[in-house]
Amino acid sequence: MGMRGFGRRTVALVAVLGGMVLSTATASAEQDPTGPVQPNIIAAAIYSVAQPTLAPPGANDWNCKPSAAHPNPVLLSNGTTANAYENWAGLSRRLADEGYCVFAGNFGGSPGAFLQTVGPIAGTAGQMASFGDKVLKATGAAKLDVVGHSQGGMNPRYWIKNLGGADKIGKLIGLSPSNYGTSLFGLLSAIQAIPPARDLVGAACPACNEQSTGSAFLTDLNAGGDTVPGVDYTVIQTRYDEVVTPYTNAYLKPAPNVRNVLLQNVCALDFTDHLGIPYDPIAQREVLNALDPQHAAAPKCVFVPPVIS
Repeated sequence: MGMRGFGRRTVALVAVLGGMVLSTATASAEQDPTGPVQPNIIAAAIYSVAQPTLAPPGANDWNCKPSAAHPNPVLLSNGTTANAYENWAGLSRRLADEGYCVFAGNFGGSPGAFLQTVGPIAGTAGQMASFGDKVLKATGAAKLDVVGHSQGGMNPRYWIKNLGGADKIGKLIGLSPSNYGTSLFGLLSAIQAIPPARDLVGAACPACNEQSTGSAFLTDLNAGGDTVPGVDYTVIQTRYDEVVTPYTNAYLKPAPNVRNVLLQNVCALDFTDHLGIPYDPIAQREVLNALDPQHAAAPKCVFVPPVIS
């Protein structure tokens, strides 16, 4: 082979490799970095300390196009203080494996910080609404479904009520949502009665005070009815919730478009607590049933020990 031929081949090879590099870079730009599946929220939290901006496994593939079987992409909504990876490093992969386009983001916290979903709830919901618009634009879907944990199951209701979400959300599924707030076994209620303590908590976590039972935020959110027609609501709650107390504060008022599920009525020996519920296989099965009720399946009832927090 002459040097001229070698040069042409080298240029061609460089061009091909350059194209491969460009293609890889483009592909990676359409798929946010993700972490591995985790067995529980504690393991996920520890893993995410050094990488708090990781997306949960199976999430944020911006090339994903919803199928006819699952036309609505699923947006995962984080609980108070939780980042997306910490909250969803189990369910996200399961949803993706079931054929859903799954998306998750960090809202209500400093960009890149480990702690998220601590800011004023209206602001968090506004950031989520903007992210939801991005999901709808990328996927071409008419609506999306939201699955949220704790505050993340409640704050999309602000989006629905005040930010145009009623036309964009098909289903809202809450895992131990703080729909009517919490007394935290009386502790949070006591803090609200002591202005210096209340202000100290509010400086670090405005969303914490706003989730106190009877707060001005929740009173306004629930005024005039806590649901709107056209959106299907499912609440999945555990009797052993130690954060939303009493646990019945998670429930929405009865309505044709509301389904309140107590896990212990589904599987009596499920001892999942508040932190464990996003990773609980029975709760996950109920999420899948709520997303696709035409293909609902009974959970396999097994003993699930609680997460030690």
